[in-house]
Amino acid sequence: MPYLDHAATTPMRPEAVEAMLPFLTESFGNPSGAHRYAQSAKTALENARETVARVMGAEPDEVVFTGSGTEGDNLAVEGAARAARAQDPHCDRVLVSAFEHKAVLAAAHRLEAEGFRVTTIPVGSDGIVDLAALADALDERVAVVSLMLVNNEVGTIQPVAAVAELLPERAPRAVLHTDAVQAVPWIDVARATARVALVSISGHKFGGPKGRGVLVVRRGTPIVPMIEGGGQEYGLRSGTQDVAGSVALATAIDVTAQRLPAEVAAATALRDRLYAGLADAVPGLVVNGDPARKVAGNLHVGIPGIESEALLVVLDRMGLAAAAGSSCSSGATEPSYVLRAMGVDPSTAIGSIRLSLGYSSVPADVDAALEMIPAAVAQLRRAAA
Repeated sequence: MPYLDHAATTPMRPEAVEAMLPFLTESFGNPSGAHRYAQSAKTALENARETVARVMGAEPDEVVFTGSGTEGDNLAVEGAARAARAQDPHCDRVLVSAFEHKAVLAAAHRLEAEGFRVTTIPVGSDGIVDLAALADALDERVAVVSLMLVNNEVGTIQPVAAVAELLPERAPRAVLHTDAVQAVPWIDVARATARVALVSISGHKFGGPKGRGVLVVRRGTPIVPMIEGGGQEYGLRSGTQDVAGSVALATAIDVTAQRLPAEVAAATALRDRLYAGLADAVPGLVVNGDPARKVAGNLHVGIPGIESEALLVVLDRMGLAAAAGSSCSSGATEPSYVLRAMGVDPSTAIGSIRLSLGYSSVPADVDAALEMIPAAVAQLRRAAA
């Protein structure tokens, strides 16, 4: 079945599966123990931490393993805001973009209920945050700024480095967080986040396992933990660590970094051919978000005259896997909040789908999509006529 939903999850890389298997069988020790089984697990966990740190441009003690990108986002936004206010009650502002992942927006809303003042920064029709509006919103009371590195629906790359440059002068006490979950397979995250205090990633977006993520916490960044207990992960995420998942995530990110140029080039060629074919075969098709500032694996298109959920049902029956947008929004009958924030015309937004490629995508996937999508759109348009 042709698979064009890599932005939701990728198949695990074979190297990651192979790396984790011993820790699901004979090397089963708890890394917090003292005997040889435990020490073997501890060594593997710390080796994985060092690998992630190297790829992310961090120190090993800045790598905190989490259960997901969502957990990392929550820990970053809520933990940093609470820590800031504990130091200074006047440091009570949180800035987020209008189309952040729901994990960030929900964390901001929770903080709002605790008395924090949340400012939502608008985004443009090109799918890029309004940097001028963000700059104007900064002041010395800002505790946290959270701006994703790559938007999870339309795939646009955000000016995170430019925001980092603004903070020392305009908001000196602010901690910068970026949700880099969608970025790892496509850009040099270490370089893009060199001046970012908190960086969230998730293993299953780049060939690792589900249920395993990382939050990079730069040294000296104050943060209040959300899960308390035995003090694992430097006291920021207590609980027995998932050694197998951590080893698999580290293996996947290492392989991804090594193959990044070749895989980006391959995905770019496939995406461009997919777009060219669909533009020729589907009247009225438009691209959502600036194509020049997207990651290679994302093609988010609007198709007036149809509803995306109906299209996805037809495509699934034909044998093609795609999505309407963020996997956390699947099943929605209204245009996504991301497209609304961008000001996309409702008739286009309601008919928008995300076609996302990954390391395992092949030309046959594009061939199938170019056959099935125009046929499915024509079928739905006839039925609506």
